[in-house]
Amino acid sequence: MRESELWRRLEIVLGPDYVRSWAGSQVMAELGGRTVIEALADGIEAKTVWRACWAVLELPESQR
Repeated sequence: MRESELWRRLEIVLGPDYVRSWAGSQVMAELGGRTVIEALADGIEAKTVWRACWAVLELPESQR
């Protein structure tokens, strides 16, 4: 998964006005105590970040 796809998916789920705020403030244990923005900056793959977001947001299996 490309980073642009991750952002597209998050925008669909969270909305364009909230996505960046959420990605910069939601600390996830699944990402080693990082936010989405920190995880991507640290080189964690977008697919791994998406899976963590998917779990935290409790999205349906169809969006995995």
